[in-house]
Amino acid sequence: MQNDLSASEYRFRLKDCLLGAQMLFVAFGALVLVPLLTGLDANVALFTAGAGTLLFQIITKGKVPVFLASSFAFIAPIIYGVKQWGVPGTLCGLVAAGLLYVVFSLAIKVFGSDILHRILPPVVTGPVIMVIGLVLAPVAVHMASGRTGDGAAWLVPQATAFIIAGVALVTTVLVSLLGRGMFKLIPILCGIGAGYAASLILDMTGISASIQAGFDPGDLQNWTAPALISFQKVLDAPWLAIPNFTLPEWNLEAVLFIVPVAIAPAIEHFGDVLAIGGITGRDYVDDPGIHRTMMGDGLATSLAAMLGGPPNTTYSEVSGAVALTRSFNPAIMTWAAITAVVLAFVGKLGAFLSTIPVPVMGGIMVLLFGAIAVIGINTLVKAGTDLMQPRNLTIAAVILVFGIGGMSFDLVVVKLGGIGLAGVIGVLLNAILPKGQN
Repeated sequence: MQNDLSASEYRFRLKDCLLGAQMLFVAFGALVLVPLLTGLDANVALFTAGAGTLLFQIITKGKVPVFLASSFAFIAPIIYGVKQWGVPGTLCGLVAAGLLYVVFSLAIKVFGSDILHRILPPVVTGPVIMVIGLVLAPVAVHMASGRTGDGAAWLVPQATAFIIAGVALVTTVLVSLLGRGMFKLIPILCGIGAGYAASLILDMTGISASIQAGFDPGDLQNWTAPALISFQKVLDAPWLAIPNFTLPEWNLEAVLFIVPVAIAPAIEHFGDVLAIGGITGRDYVDDPGIHRTMMGDGLATSLAAMLGGPPNTTYSEVSGAVALTRSFNPAIMTWAAITAVVLAFVGKLGAFLSTIPVPVMGGIMVLLFGAIAVIGINTLVKAGTDLMQPRNLTIAAVILVFGIGGMSFDLVVVKLGGIGLAGVIGVLLNAILPKGQN
């Protein structure tokens, strides 16, 4: 009897392990997209996603079947921060952003969940989310055109880049619209795969070289570029390697710039928890409590940043996979987290991901950043916000112009601008402007 029970347990655990690996596969494309776009290490992102998910499970008593990984909301501030303060300084801001979640968690514990909705209504969070997406639009266009993110240098001939970016974009859209089953949950991964395949075909057929031969980017002379894809890095990389962990360095400017960005994802956290609760039929807002889930999210984000990884957030793709497979056991996410940690030590995986051509990422970004902006619009629509009311119009208008226009203020010892300033101004205007003025 004991042997039969052990065999049954073994089969159950093996099934959970395979389901966990499948959950990671669903999240993989979006998970590695953030580090690839921001210059962070993909292997570190895998490690911190797994470690963050395990930490989240400890804090929430292992009751919520979610997987935490790279947050899209922080792409813009990370790109800007790395350019301004380098990776270590930017990581300091990301650590502080995670701690803001902890502050919110404590406030919810003391005052109830309504406190966040009073401080951060849709008229603030909606425009801030829109700014996060729209401020990155030029980066998406540059990369889809074959240039670096800042547009300063050409990497791929424009015609070639448009073909690759177009394949990646169209594939992502078609899979999201027409995909069935698991395919519908991995449109980004499918888009990256299709764009990568197109790059290989252009390389092998010599089409890219022929386009390059007649390419003249502006007044550059004798411009040459390497093949679209080189596997030398993959061949040189070891199979097993410790991820390139990076420690944060104190930077007050980065903290003030990035922390306000956490406002929008914090509000979205409510929706994520309600969504997974609707799928499983359980009230996670009550048990283990929204304050615990938010604290888990925040501490996972701070842990990730302390090691050099991007901030963590609950993944809707994985929630969709939970709904599709009806796998409600939170232990499955434990296996997904363990799989992510193990893969983080595969050196050739990170090297392979680094071979993805810029236009592939550019094609995905065109859709991704636009989608973030649309989520902001949808936040206002779902809340029924009347933007023609002078108060709402003022808050939304100032947030959008300050954020997209790049407004900045020098505050003696620090400089506050961009998305961070937009978030702070939105909160202040919402607190100061009188309500009920039509």
